[in-house]
Amino acid sequence: MKPVVSAVQAWSCTVISAFAILILGIIGLLFKAEHPELVGGDEDPEDGSQVAATVFLAVLIYGGFLVFCGIQGVLHMRESRRGAIAL
Repeated sequence: MKPVVSAVQAWSCTVISAFAILILGIIGLLFKAEHPELVGGDEDPEDGSQVAATVFLAVLIYGGFLVFCGIQGVLHMRESRRGAIAL
C-alpha cells in the first residue's frame, strides 16, 4: 500500500491531532462538569452537557485524523526501510 500524503504532512497531522485531542478533551470535561468559569457568565452557554457533546464529537473527528495520519507515517517508514527512493 502506498502513502497518500507526504511524510512531513503525515507526521505533522499526527502531532497536531494528538494535541487537539488532549486540549479539546480537557475542555469537554470542563464543560461536562459545568465548570463555573465556562458556564457561569451571562453570555456563556447555559447547557454545558450539550457543548461537551459537541466538543467530544470534535475529539472523535481528530481521533480519525490521528489514526489516518499515523498509518500514513508508518507507511512512509516501511517504504523507506525497503530502499525506496523518495522524491
